[in-house]
Amino acid sequence: MAKVAFIGLGVMGFPMAGHLSAGGHEVTVYNRNPARAAAWLEQYQGKSAPTAAEAVRDAQFVLTCIGNDNDLYQVILEEGGVLAAMAPGSILIDHTTASAEAARTIHAAAQARGVPFLDAPVSGGQAGAENGKLTVMVGGEADAYASAEPVMALFARAVTHMGASGSGQLTKMVNQICIAGLVQALSEGIAFAENAGLDASLVIDVISKGAAQSWQMESRGKTMIERKFDFGFAVDLMRKDLGICLAEARRNGSDLPVTELTDRFYGEVQQAGGNRFDTSSLITRLGRK
Repeated sequence: MAKVAFIGLGVMGFPMAGHLSAGGHEVTVYNRNPARAAAWLEQYQGKSAPTAAEAVRDAQFVLTCIGNDNDLYQVILEEGGVLAAMAPGSILIDHTTASAEAARTIHAAAQARGVPFLDAPVSGGQAGAENGKLTVMVGGEADAYASAEPVMALFARAVTHMGASGSGQLTKMVNQICIAGLVQALSEGIAFAENAGLDASLVIDVISKGAAQSWQMESRGKTMIERKFDFGFAVDLMRKDLGICLAEARRNGSDLPVTELTDRFYGEVQQAGGNRFDTSSLITRLGRK
């Protein structure tokens, strides 16, 4: 078993680090809020460190799961950060959803220090993290991926190498683009069924057995009908992710009209106070007849 450091114990990182501990690795955690690290130690075997640099000093694998590009630059690249404290040959794995540009910047800095870097964003939400069923999309060198895959597999149902540095983040953007469109379509379908006087729950039961079936429909259709929106991935986070997608689309010349519109709709949900609602709350814009 390996020495592993995990930086960032949010709703995703907390259970992900727990799976590493349960899998027999020697885990050291760090979180900017020490109370979160203390709570993790009450539930899992391992230790905490007072700084991120201290957490990674002897680690063979360093995993991060934090907020955004700026957080990554601060935690990893700044003086006294993670990268400066890592030993050459140890592997840095980032599970944050961030830009491909950030992944490539960190990759170059890590490469200069002899540290392989993998951008490895995840999909599956809080439930996927808790149940060890995440999907992990990985960019970076193939040999580093081969070494790190068994570690990531402890909290995943699928870990896939997508190509060179940045490929993991680009794949996650495709994931978020697809989710946004699916949730908007599902919201419109449910609202249409309700306004047409149909039993919306029965409609979802029927069409989920046909070509319209999706994870969003099976997992969120009934709760959307019930107007329950406390199931994990928040609107604020989705808007952050869609902002990354739209910025990358401007760089590579992609036309994303549905994504642009859905991002604006999520902005309306935020303005109505739904910042922490889960992403299925798009239906709140449509109302009932």
